[in-house]
Amino acid sequence: MAGEPAFDPGDGTLRSVLRAKFHKATVTQADPDYVGSITIDINLTEKVGLWANEKVLVASNTSGARLETSVIEGERGSGKICMNGPAAHLIAAGEEVVIMAFEYTDEPIVPKVILVDGENNFVRYLTEEDQH
Repeated sequence: MAGEPAFDPGDGTLRSVLRAKFHKATVTQADPDYVGSITIDINLTEKVGLWANEKVLVASNTSGARLETSVIEGERGSGKICMNGPAAHLIAAGEEVVIMAFEYTDEPIVPKVILVDGENNFVRYLTEEDQH
Protein backbone atom coordinates (compact mmCIF):
# COMPACT_ATOMS: atom_id res chain seq x y z
CA MET A 1 0.00 0.00 0.00
CA ALA A 2 1.08 3.54 -0.65
CA GLY A 3 2.67 5.21 2.33
CA GLU A 4 3.64 1.96 4.09
CA PRO A 5 7.32 1.41 4.77
CA ALA A 6 9.05 -1.20 2.64
CA PHE A 7 9.94 -4.51 4.29
CA ASP A 8 13.42 -4.37 5.78
CA PRO A 9 14.75 -7.93 6.03
CA GLY A 10 17.35 -6.81 8.56
CA ASP A 11 14.90 -5.16 10.98
CA GLY A 12 15.45 -7.85 13.65
CA THR A 13 12.05 -9.49 13.24
CA LEU A 14 12.41 -13.26 13.40
CA ARG A 15 10.42 -15.18 10.81
CA SER A 16 9.96 -18.90 10.41
CA VAL A 17 11.21 -19.78 6.93
CA LEU A 18 11.78 -23.03 5.07
CA ARG A 19 15.31 -24.32 5.65
CA ALA A 20 15.18 -27.91 4.40
CA LYS A 21 12.77 -30.04 2.37
CA PHE A 22 12.50 -33.58 0.99
CA HIS A 23 10.24 -33.97 -2.07
CA LYS A 24 8.44 -37.22 -2.95
CA ALA A 25 9.75 -39.36 -0.08
CA THR A 26 7.97 -42.68 0.41
CA VAL A 27 7.06 -43.89 3.88
CA THR A 28 8.64 -47.34 4.17
CA GLN A 29 7.19 -48.29 7.56
CA ALA A 30 4.60 -47.11 10.07
CA ASP A 31 5.00 -48.37 13.65
CA PRO A 32 2.27 -47.19 16.04
CA ASP A 33 3.87 -49.11 18.93
CA TYR A 34 7.10 -47.10 18.78
CA VAL A 35 7.47 -44.18 21.19
CA GLY A 36 7.23 -41.50 18.48
CA SER A 37 9.01 -39.36 15.90
CA ILE A 38 10.02 -40.04 12.29
CA THR A 39 13.03 -42.18 11.41
CA ILE A 40 14.93 -40.92 8.35
CA ASP A 41 17.95 -42.48 6.62
CA ILE A 42 20.96 -40.47 7.83
CA ASN A 43 22.19 -40.10 4.23
CA LEU A 44 19.12 -37.96 3.58
CA THR A 45 19.27 -35.94 6.80
CA GLU A 46 22.89 -35.05 6.03
CA LYS A 47 21.97 -33.84 2.50
CA VAL A 48 19.74 -31.10 3.94
CA GLY A 49 21.43 -30.56 7.30
CA LEU A 50 18.74 -31.99 9.61
CA TRP A 51 19.78 -32.88 13.14
CA ALA A 52 18.57 -35.72 15.34
CA ASN A 53 15.64 -34.48 17.45
CA GLU A 54 14.95 -31.53 15.12
CA LYS A 55 11.27 -30.68 14.61
CA VAL A 56 9.89 -31.33 11.13
CA LEU A 57 6.55 -30.88 9.41
CA VAL A 58 5.45 -33.95 7.45
CA ALA A 59 2.74 -33.56 4.79
CA SER A 60 1.27 -36.54 2.95
CA ASN A 61 0.79 -36.06 -0.78
CA THR A 62 -1.36 -39.19 -0.63
CA SER A 63 -3.87 -38.43 2.14
CA GLY A 64 -3.35 -34.74 2.84
CA ALA A 65 -2.50 -35.42 6.50
CA ARG A 66 -0.01 -33.02 8.09
CA LEU A 67 1.83 -33.39 11.38
CA GLU A 68 4.83 -32.18 13.33
CA THR A 69 7.29 -34.57 14.93
CA SER A 70 11.00 -34.92 15.58
CA VAL A 71 13.77 -36.67 13.65
CA ILE A 72 15.43 -39.94 14.58
CA GLU A 73 18.44 -40.77 12.43
CA GLY A 74 17.95 -44.08 10.60
CA GLU A 75 20.43 -46.57 9.23
CA ARG A 76 22.72 -45.08 6.58
CA GLY A 77 21.77 -46.15 3.05
CA SER A 78 18.59 -47.92 4.18
CA GLY A 79 16.16 -45.52 2.46
CA LYS A 80 14.09 -45.75 5.64
CA ILE A 81 11.34 -43.24 6.30
CA CYS A 82 9.34 -44.58 9.24
CA MET A 83 6.38 -42.91 10.91
CA ASN A 84 6.50 -43.85 14.59
CA GLY A 85 3.98 -43.74 17.43
CA PRO A 86 0.81 -41.68 17.00
CA ALA A 87 2.04 -40.34 13.63
CA ALA A 88 1.71 -43.88 12.24
CA HIS A 89 -2.08 -43.58 12.65
CA LEU A 90 -2.12 -40.52 10.37
CA ILE A 91 0.43 -41.44 7.69
CA ALA A 92 0.83 -45.08 6.58
CA ALA A 93 3.54 -47.08 4.84
CA GLY A 94 3.48 -46.48 1.09
CA GLU A 95 2.31 -42.87 1.31
CA GLU A 96 4.27 -40.18 -0.52
CA VAL A 97 5.31 -37.35 1.79
CA VAL A 98 7.05 -34.00 1.86
CA ILE A 99 9.27 -33.44 4.92
CA MET A 100 10.09 -29.84 5.85
CA ALA A 101 12.19 -28.09 8.48
CA PHE A 102 12.03 -24.40 9.30
CA GLU A 103 14.37 -21.87 10.88
CA TYR A 104 13.80 -18.61 12.72
CA THR A 105 15.86 -15.89 11.07
CA ASP A 106 15.83 -12.17 10.44
CA GLU A 107 17.40 -12.61 6.98
CA PRO A 108 16.17 -14.49 3.88
CA ILE A 109 17.85 -17.88 3.42
CA VAL A 110 18.09 -20.37 0.57
CA PRO A 111 16.63 -23.72 1.67
CA LYS A 112 18.27 -27.05 0.85
CA VAL A 113 15.63 -28.97 -1.09
CA ILE A 114 16.14 -32.49 -2.39
CA LEU A 115 14.23 -34.84 -4.65
CA VAL A 116 14.30 -38.55 -3.84
CA ASP A 117 13.19 -41.52 -5.92
CA GLY A 118 10.60 -44.18 -5.00
CA GLU A 119 13.14 -45.97 -2.80
CA ASN A 120 14.19 -42.74 -1.05
CA ASN A 121 17.53 -42.48 -2.80
CA PHE A 122 18.83 -38.96 -3.36
CA VAL A 123 18.20 -37.86 -6.97
CA ARG A 124 19.26 -34.20 -6.96
CA TYR A 125 19.00 -30.84 -5.28
CA LEU A 126 16.05 -28.76 -6.47
CA THR A 127 16.32 -25.07 -7.28
CA GLU A 128 13.65 -22.48 -6.63
CA GLU A 129 12.75 -22.60 -10.34
CA ASP A 130 12.20 -26.39 -10.11
CA GLN A 131 9.56 -25.84 -7.44
CA HIS A 132 7.30 -23.51 -9.43
